[in-house]
Amino acid sequence: MSFYPVILKLERRIRLGSIAVSALFLLCLATSLQAQEWPMFRGNPALTGVSSSTLPSQLVSLWKFKAGGPVRSSVVAVSNLVFFGSQDTHVYALNAKTGEKVWSKKTEGAVDAPGLVLGSTLYIGSGDGFLYALNIADGSEKWRYKTDDKILAAPNFLVGSNNSLQILVGSYDNRLHSVDAGTGKSNWTYETANYINGSPAISGNQTVFGGCDAILHVVSVLTGQKVKEIEAGAYVAGSVALLNDRAYFGHYENEFLCIDLKQEKVVWRFKDRAFPYFSSAAVSGNRVVFGGRDKKVHCVQAENGEPVWNFPTQGKVDSSPVICGDKVVVGSDDGRLYILSLKDGSKLWSYEIGQAVGTSPAVAYGMVMVGADDGYVYSFGAKK
Repeated sequence: MSFYPVILKLERRIRLGSIAVSALFLLCLATSLQAQEWPMFRGNPALTGVSSSTLPSQLVSLWKFKAGGPVRSSVVAVSNLVFFGSQDTHVYALNAKTGEKVWSKKTEGAVDAPGLVLGSTLYIGSGDGFLYALNIADGSEKWRYKTDDKILAAPNFLVGSNNSLQILVGSYDNRLHSVDAGTGKSNWTYETANYINGSPAISGNQTVFGGCDAILHVVSVLTGQKVKEIEAGAYVAGSVALLNDRAYFGHYENEFLCIDLKQEKVVWRFKDRAFPYFSSAAVSGNRVVFGGRDKKVHCVQAENGEPVWNFPTQGKVDSSPVICGDKVVVGSDDGRLYILSLKDGSKLWSYEIGQAVGTSPAVAYGMVMVGADDGYVYSFGAKK
């Protein structure tokens, strides 16, 4: 799923001259996304994990940057800048071409959440319970929004009924928060019965997310009111991918599910061995790709959940894969980054980092960028 049509759809919902969000702003955003950037976790609001960038089968190391602690915040990349957080409590911006630090911003907690870039602003949560809005040029703070517990989830965005840009983010305070992107003021909160660990996926006027209450929540993005609740069967640690009114996600009781949101029923269940799924899925065409704590990367048919292939690694796969054309990019706790064939799961390339790679790769500008537990962010691309 391309992000470009999503932005155009949003643009049509904006009145020309809106103070908070203009059609010109969205056109500029759409143009940047056409330039093969990666502005948010999983690449688009539906969280399908698909990149329009092109990768060669063989990559070389371009640069690496050392933060002061493990990097469990998935990278985002916009305007030739790379953004991520670290458990050293800082948010970083790097030059995408050289890996040199442009700026860093200290928070009061570990920053494990991925960011979201819209226009000139980076939105990112911290273990200190705040959602920060930072200027992408210099890291200066525009505002911060307080939740009552840590934020591990990536923010998502939408255009509200009053044509204002809104940021959605889940927190360990058991709430999904809608925040005005310009002011940092709350629009609404939606309370669940337990932690929200994943990012809320958005399609149309609804957001869909799971949590530690074992419920798949469907909520109106305009009002914050419940649309429906669907039993997930166990707590959901990852994010939901949305495509064609279906939700794809795994849970802690060793199953990966496809749920028809309109009919509110399970279309299929995939279960291989007695290991949970923390990885968020990448969905493209009739392929769903996800990692498992069974140390495998799985590919199944989107229509019926029938296995297509699996690829064994030497460690659990909490990393969320990215589909890039005919390739899949994914990390593993075995300390390696892999490129696999989407067709048959054969290994095309790998790089041994040495420590766990649990973050989701960013694929942008013909490069792969990923953080690891050794505190480095790595960049790989074609040989120059």
